[in-house]
Amino acid sequence: MKNILNELKRTDHKRVLGGLDFFKYIGPGLLVTVGFIDPGNWASNFAAGSEFGYALLWVVTLSTVMLIILQHNVAHLGIVTGLCLSEAATQYCPKWISRPILGSAVLASISTSLAEILGGAIALEMLLGIPIIWGAVLTTVFVIVMLFSNSYKKIERAIIAFVSIIGLSFLYELFLVDIDWPLAARSWVTPSIPQGSMLIIMSVLGAVVMPHNLFLHSEVIQSHEYHKGDEASLKKRLKYEFYDTLFSMLVGWAINSAMILLAAATFFQSGTPVEELQQAKSLLDPLLGNAAGIVFALALLMAGISSTITSGMAAGSIFAGIFGESYHIKDIHSRVGVLLSLGIALLIIFFIDNPFYGLIISQMILSIQLPFTVFLQVGLTSSRRVMGAYANSRWSTFVLYTIAVIVSVLNIMLLFS
Repeated sequence: MKNILNELKRTDHKRVLGGLDFFKYIGPGLLVTVGFIDPGNWASNFAAGSEFGYALLWVVTLSTVMLIILQHNVAHLGIVTGLCLSEAATQYCPKWISRPILGSAVLASISTSLAEILGGAIALEMLLGIPIIWGAVLTTVFVIVMLFSNSYKKIERAIIAFVSIIGLSFLYELFLVDIDWPLAARSWVTPSIPQGSMLIIMSVLGAVVMPHNLFLHSEVIQSHEYHKGDEASLKKRLKYEFYDTLFSMLVGWAINSAMILLAAATFFQSGTPVEELQQAKSLLDPLLGNAAGIVFALALLMAGISSTITSGMAAGSIFAGIFGESYHIKDIHSRVGVLLSLGIALLIIFFIDNPFYGLIISQMILSIQLPFTVFLQVGLTSSRRVMGAYANSRWSTFVLYTIAVIVSVLNIMLLFS
């Protein structure tokens, strides 16, 4: 009897430890989550909610489903091959295919960095009255110092903290407004395209499913060197990666949805479209109280800083991959990629007259580049030459290419509209 009790205790202990294994793999997915709750998302989501109410919530749901599938797929590439998406493209694709796509991805990362830096600058203007230009300079310098001096693990922990603060901020805001939950529930699953909404739909899509995040996720995954191990440990890591991705993307879905809900319940109801994030804070002050505006600005600052960090890392990864190298901040190509993305973005900000409109356009640019990255990714992960026994099944390949086609069709609709 004593032996049986001891065995039961050991079994229970193993189950508890097995359940806790999940937390060891949390991190890479949350880095991606920060990328799609960035200031560009804020601009797109507040524009969607203030102009169209709850009607465009379905775009967040569709984007998140697509994102879970794509991010899970690209993470598999990093785990199985030990290569990030940029390295794999350079190694396995002809230059006439890889170079133009990776080049356009670098341009997309600049567009991303522009939105992130602008968001941090706008937040500093809200909180301290610092002009946008100087706020952009301060944000850029701070992020470069963080990237050039910190390890992955330190940055991951800092970003998890930032995501938690942003999530709690919007949860607090939602308790202060009256949400029509039945209408919101229907809007999450019922597609509709109100007249004049195509630009906003594309900006929301581009703000959630972002090309640079596909490169970033594969880079962060392969930096953990999960591919170095036996078959059993590889399968275990593939399983827990999916849990990390699913959990992290659902966190992002909740926060993005909260932004649209907040805008719909305040600005849309009062008939006031949001045309700049500074205006959003000033409108929240009388509607929800002074504390809400301060929380909004602090959350925006956290989002701006953390997403600029991930944008810089993604740019470094893409640029280094063109030369067949993995991202490492001490390597010259990684540093050049980071500085190119953040530096050019900062330079462009000096010539932007309307920061809010610049945020929305930057997100639309991402959605235009996205199909090229997705087709590249699916081609690589479907290849047995690249993935071996872990290549996509026919069904997975069909689903992934369907997503790429949907994004392409939406882009064509945008051009015609």
